[in-house]
Amino acid sequence: MTTGHNFWDPGVWSLMIELTILLVSMLTANMLRRLIKPLRQSLIPSSVLGGFLILFANIAYEKITGVSLFNKVTMETLTYHGLGLGFVAMALRSNKREKNKKSNIAVFDAGVTTVSSYLLQGILGLSITIGLFYLIGNWPVSGLLLPMGFGQGPGQAYNWGHVYETATAYAPFQYGGSFGLTIAAMGFVSAGLGGVIYLQRMKKKGQIKSLLENADEMENLSAESITEKGEIPLSESLDKLTVQIGLVVFTYMAAYGAMYLCSLGLDKLGGFFTSTVKPLIWGFNFLIGTVMAILVRNVLKGLTNRGRRQYLNNFMLARISGVMFDLMVVASIAAIDLSAFSHREFIIPLTVVCIVGATATYIQLNIISKRIYPEYQAEAFLSLYGMLTGTASTGVILLREIDPLFKTPAASNLVYQQLWAIVFGFPMLLLLGIAPIGLTADPATTNMTNTWITLAALAVLFVVMNVILFRREIFKKKA
Repeated sequence: MTTGHNFWDPGVWSLMIELTILLVSMLTANMLRRLIKPLRQSLIPSSVLGGFLILFANIAYEKITGVSLFNKVTMETLTYHGLGLGFVAMALRSNKREKNKKSNIAVFDAGVTTVSSYLLQGILGLSITIGLFYLIGNWPVSGLLLPMGFGQGPGQAYNWGHVYETATAYAPFQYGGSFGLTIAAMGFVSAGLGGVIYLQRMKKKGQIKSLLENADEMENLSAESITEKGEIPLSESLDKLTVQIGLVVFTYMAAYGAMYLCSLGLDKLGGFFTSTVKPLIWGFNFLIGTVMAILVRNVLKGLTNRGRRQYLNNFMLARISGVMFDLMVVASIAAIDLSAFSHREFIIPLTVVCIVGATATYIQLNIISKRIYPEYQAEAFLSLYGMLTGTASTGVILLREIDPLFKTPAASNLVYQQLWAIVFGFPMLLLLGIAPIGLTADPATTNMTNTWITLAALAVLFVVMNVILFRREIFKKKA
């Protein structure tokens, strides 16, 4: 080659090798789940198992060779962009559902429930790490990564952990990225264990039966679910999948452009805006990407209404988002820095926060599902618990155990609650950037004022969310 490198140079193959490691690990994990019944019954997704396989394989490989199987920065980058691209692909899909007052209320309640759980996890996590700060001197705001890891998943957990780890406006959180990623990984484990415990309880009470459905029936695919009338053909001068990927990437890069322009303005303002607000903007890549996707979707919808062909395909966009989220999950677990586990300031808060968070989320959602969704209590619990300890796909995995054909509204509630969750959850995201301001490297001189204000604000928001959630019971009692 005349470009200064050869086809056999490591740099030419490094990305392909790392992608192969990720994909083969998921295929291996999926095969193990199919062959080993207890593993299959654990309900832990193949992407999570694949991540742990890579993590342990890398430990052995490093001990033998002294080098890592992969570049940690690549894994972190895939986690970051996997989150943004996955959300963009989801948001580009057209929303078609039966709209009536009852379903709208159920979706609204699911969104409020989601934010209520975020707040509970944030209150408990922050309370625990503040208490431990005075005992062992850990980073006091690390507990706020609990709702990011459990409620939002590995992408947001890494984003905020990395923001805290690279902060300059306050004392940074050493191993912050790994702390967030580990919480997210433990969230997936909690989802599987909690789901199994709940299912066994229901079976013992005779409330549900063990369902064995045909896989083809469970998919329930039809031509209409794959393509719609008026869409571009599967293959002409440009393949239909290429068009979908192109629209997703274009939309995501439009979000990048918006974030870049915001950064230029913030850099001119300097001070607080550069050190605190700028990292928040780049941590919101998934949120800004979602907004851009909604704009692009509406523009394309307007063109379709004027007689243009329909370019977006829901089926393919769902597959793209699935691939992005699978890569995000497996890469996030592989990116965990195990050297952090040698520090008690890391392992003690992590252990306590994860155990308390999983238990409290289980209890809270059990109560909510009984009182808010009495008609499909078990389905509501499993879908919400899976989502609020893992991701939305984890919630779907748990739900399929008792509702494989999605006959109850639980699955649609999970999908369409996102808008309400973003609206009501946005104040909490802002508090994540405020809480650590004032922290210093010396515990004796650190200023905890903003941390305590954040805890109080979370408590107030939690009360407000629960008043909204249980509004029918509250007003009924007053009547």
